[in-house]
Amino acid sequence: MRRQIVLVGTALFGLLVPNDLFLYWAFHDNGGWAEVVHNKLALAFMLDAFLALGILAYFFAVRRIGAVKWYWFVLLSLVGGLGFSLPMYWWLNERGKGIS
Repeated sequence: MRRQIVLVGTALFGLLVPNDLFLYWAFHDNGGWAEVVHNKLALAFMLDAFLALGILAYFFAVRRIGAVKWYWFVLLSLVGGLGFSLPMYWWLNERGKGIS
């Protein structure tokens, strides 16, 4: 039970904190996507995140960790980033097993 609480808490933190920063930027400080395309650090970070997403999705497709299929991990990642999707996907797969 304790592990499930930690996973859900971590997923909520990953959903609310980084995504709120992104949403604030998108609606208040946004200089447009041209600003992002010219920022090499932002491009490197996005490329790294998508590469990690692809590797993890492949890993979850080949080695299933539970009943929830890998494409749900990809959807969760697109909704809330890796800080949200990893603990949430793990929790979704563990909740039916009764693991505490």
